[in-house]
Amino acid sequence: MAWIDFLGFLAAFSVLASFCMTTIVALRTLALLSNVLFILYGLCAHIYPVLVLHIILLPINLVKLHRMKPNLSHASRSILPS
Repeated sequence: MAWIDFLGFLAAFSVLASFCMTTIVALRTLALLSNVLFILYGLCAHIYPVLVLHIILLPINLVKLHRMKPNLSHASRSILPS
Protein backbone atom coordinates (compact mmCIF):
# COMPACT_ATOMS: atom_id res chain seq x y z
CA MET A 1 0.00 0.00 0.00
CA ALA A 2 1.33 3.41 -0.96
CA TRP A 3 1.54 6.19 1.61
CA ILE A 4 -1.16 8.12 -0.24
CA ASP A 5 -3.56 5.19 0.20
CA PHE A 6 -2.69 5.07 3.89
CA LEU A 7 -3.52 8.78 4.18
CA GLY A 8 -6.84 8.23 2.43
CA PHE A 9 -7.77 5.34 4.70
CA LEU A 10 -6.72 7.31 7.77
CA ALA A 11 -8.98 10.17 6.68
CA ALA A 12 -11.86 7.76 6.02
CA PHE A 13 -11.47 6.07 9.40
CA SER A 14 -11.48 9.44 11.13
CA VAL A 15 -14.88 10.14 9.56
CA LEU A 16 -16.08 6.72 10.69
CA ALA A 17 -14.83 7.42 14.21
CA SER A 18 -16.65 10.76 14.28
CA PHE A 19 -19.94 8.92 13.72
CA CYS A 20 -19.22 6.85 16.83
CA MET A 21 -18.77 9.85 19.14
CA THR A 22 -21.32 10.43 21.89
CA THR A 23 -20.67 14.15 22.41
CA ILE A 24 -20.83 16.92 19.85
CA VAL A 25 -17.45 18.32 20.94
CA ALA A 26 -15.72 15.03 20.22
CA LEU A 27 -17.60 14.74 16.93
CA ARG A 28 -16.55 18.23 15.79
CA THR A 29 -12.96 17.64 16.89
CA LEU A 30 -12.72 14.44 14.88
CA ALA A 31 -14.49 16.14 11.98
CA LEU A 32 -11.75 18.79 12.01
CA LEU A 33 -9.10 16.08 11.97
CA SER A 34 -10.82 14.35 9.06
CA ASN A 35 -11.07 17.66 7.19
CA VAL A 36 -7.33 18.23 7.54
CA LEU A 37 -6.52 14.66 6.52
CA PHE A 38 -8.84 14.79 3.51
CA ILE A 39 -7.39 18.15 2.46
CA LEU A 40 -3.92 16.61 2.51
CA TYR A 41 -5.20 13.54 0.68
CA GLY A 42 -7.00 15.63 -1.94
CA LEU A 43 -3.88 17.74 -2.51
CA CYS A 44 -1.48 14.82 -2.74
CA ALA A 45 -3.74 12.59 -4.85
CA HIS A 46 -5.04 15.45 -7.02
CA ILE A 47 -8.64 14.64 -6.12
CA TYR A 48 -10.07 18.11 -6.37
CA PRO A 49 -13.71 17.45 -5.43
CA VAL A 50 -12.53 15.96 -2.10
CA LEU A 51 -10.14 18.87 -1.62
CA VAL A 52 -12.79 21.53 -2.29
CA LEU A 53 -15.39 19.82 -0.09
CA HIS A 54 -13.10 19.64 2.93
CA ILE A 55 -11.74 23.15 2.42
CA ILE A 56 -15.36 24.30 2.71
CA LEU A 57 -16.18 22.01 5.66
CA LEU A 58 -13.12 22.96 7.73
CA PRO A 59 -14.20 26.53 8.60
CA ILE A 60 -17.79 25.34 9.16
CA ASN A 61 -16.60 22.83 11.75
CA LEU A 62 -14.27 25.40 13.31
CA VAL A 63 -17.06 27.97 13.68
CA LYS A 64 -19.53 25.45 15.07
CA LEU A 65 -16.97 24.20 17.60
CA HIS A 66 -16.04 27.76 18.57
CA ARG A 67 -19.70 28.70 19.10
CA MET A 68 -20.08 25.80 21.51
CA LYS A 69 -17.40 27.06 23.91
CA PRO A 70 -19.65 29.59 25.71
CA ASN A 71 -22.32 26.92 26.09
CA LEU A 72 -19.81 24.48 27.52
CA SER A 73 -18.48 26.91 30.12
CA HIS A 74 -22.05 27.82 31.12
CA ALA A 75 -22.98 24.16 31.41
CA SER A 76 -19.96 23.36 33.57
CA ARG A 77 -20.82 26.24 35.92
CA SER A 78 -24.37 25.01 36.29
CA ILE A 79 -23.17 21.52 37.23
CA LEU A 80 -20.81 22.70 39.96
CA PRO A 81 -22.33 23.20 43.40
CA SER A 82 -22.57 26.79 44.66
